[in-house]
Parts: sequence; structure tokens; C-alpha cells
Amino acid sequence: MKLFDTTLRDGGNVVGDGFNAELTVSIVRGLLSAGIKDIELGSCKGLGAYERMGATRALSDTEYYSVLSPWVDKGRLGMFVLAGMAREDEIKAAADAGMYFLRVGANAGDGAGSLEAIRMVKKAGLYCRYALMKGYILSPAGLADEARMLADAGADCVTIMDSAGTMFPAETAEYVRALKSAVSIPVGFHGHSNLGLSQANALAAAEAGADEIDCGLLGMARSAGNCATELAAATLKREGYLPDVDLYGLLDYLDAELIPAMKAYDYHVAVDPTALMLGLSGCHSGFLPLFKKVAAEEGVSLLKLIAEVSAVDRKAPSEELIRQKAAEIRS
Repeated sequence: MKLFDTTLRDGGNVVGDGFNAELTVSIVRGLLSAGIKDIELGSCKGLGAYERMGATRALSDTEYYSVLSPWVDKGRLGMFVLAGMAREDEIKAAADAGMYFLRVGANAGDGAGSLEAIRMVKKAGLYCRYALMKGYILSPAGLADEARMLADAGADCVTIMDSAGTMFPAETAEYVRALKSAVSIPVGFHGHSNLGLSQANALAAAEAGADEIDCGLLGMARSAGNCATELAAATLKREGYLPDVDLYGLLDYLDAELIPAMKAYDYHVAVDPTALMLGLSGCHSGFLPLFKKVAAEEGVSLLKLIAEVSAVDRKAPSEELIRQKAAEIRS
């Protein structure tokens, strides 16, 4: 099971139509350094949107290719394309630029009209993902039937998109199980936070057998946002998934680079890395001032200190214990 990060595509909705060159490079670098290799990027409206949909509050596809050229061989990078917008020349250009995949998207029930787009993506030699947008408008069995048709047409992966953030965990699990029973290709889940359930749905999807979970750094995405990448990483690692993801490295990147950068856009971070670590470790926030004091004096990571101390005492950690663990971290 793995994470599929959509910050640089769906998250582009919070800054316009897509991220600028500086933030694009920063986010790609931060994700790759943390061991998250599958990254969707470009205009939030997809391939060709700059020229044909007026989505000019972003870079053009060609400009994104140029910015990303040093990184294409370090991960599995790709773009989104609406099935009705797919053009063979633009798909070939994406392949020539080193993109690993294109994700074809269409509303659930419209798969029959997407087969030509899948054919073009496969002809270009790209891995073909398929987004079953508004997946909940079909029954689990109906969506599974459509997934089977798409797999037969050449799709390499299908993703259940909870586009309105309307699904509940039990429902999510039912959809995932239905698709996993219908196809042999990977099945993903993409949740939004309109009901505050994207994280719970991600866990339910994983437990039901999903092969990948869509997510966005700081929850950035359209509407109420996606399942936050850092929360998905933290909770799924706690459940035994994602052994290769460097959670501390990811959280350090957010604290040092991305959160400060997003202040220019007045972006509100609902759960910052410190709050996340308090929850993950079971440490009450009342102890935070003491943790901050010791971490600063001893020159150690606040997040690691919270985790190490809480592994010993989550009820009432003493300053002596906190300083002892700080010394161990420093050594």
C-alpha cells in the first residue's frame, strides 16, 4: 500500500489554477525526500487546461515540464487529464517530457466515453490511472462493473473518488472491496473532508484492501480539502503500513518550508506537525510548554522528543524524564 500525493494538482485550487515554479520544486523535493514517490502535478484542471480552458493562474504544461526535468527520474510523476480533453499530441508531449503516468478522469458511469483517452495514454507508453469521479453516484456493484470495463480497456489503476466528501467509512470499505473483487489492477481511494471523514475513510479504505490512498500536503485541495498527506502517513504507519515513508522528514519539511510559504496565500493549517505528533503519541497538550523549553535548551527535535517521552509515560511525564530522553536523542 502506498500514498499517491495530489498536492500539486488538486492542491493547486487553493492558490489559483496551480502552483508556481518555486513551490512546485519545493513540494516535489519534500515529498521525494520523505519517500513519497507517486506525485500528481500540473494545472488543477488538467492537461491542456492552460491553453483550452483559460486556466492561466498556473504554469503551462510545457513550463511545468521544464521545471520538473531534474526530478522526473527520481519518482513517478504525472498529470491529470479529463477524458473529454484528451489529445494525442498533448499526451505524447507529456511522455516525451518524462512523465510516468497520466490519470484520465471522468464521472462514474461515463467510462464508455473514456476508452479512447485510455487508448491514447497507453499508446504513448504511459502508465494509465483512471479516476472514477463522484464514484458514489453508482452502487458498489455498478462501479465495480465499470472498473472491470476500464481495466479490460487498458487502465493500469482505478481510483474511487469521493469528490464531494460525502462517503462514510463503512461505505468506503464496501466500495473498495467491490472493486478489489472485480479487477486485478490496483485500486485507490480519493477522499475529501467536507464531513471531516477523509482520514477515517482513508483508514477504512486501507483496511478493506486499497492499494493506494490519495492525499494532499496540509490537506490542500478543492472545497474542504483532501486527506492530509502527513495525517495519512502518520495514522497508516501506526497501523503498520508505509514502512518506507519518513514521517519525521515530512513533518520537518512542512514546518521549515511549506507552512511558512503558504502564509502568503492565507492558508489555514488545521493540524500542524506539533498537534499531529501530540495526537499520534498520546501526549496531552498541557505538557507542550515544558517539551518546547527542553527541546530548545537541548537542541533536539521537538517532535522526536514528544514521541520518545510519550512511549514511556503518557500520563504525567516529568522534566527529569524529558531531559533524559533529550540527552538520548542528542547522543
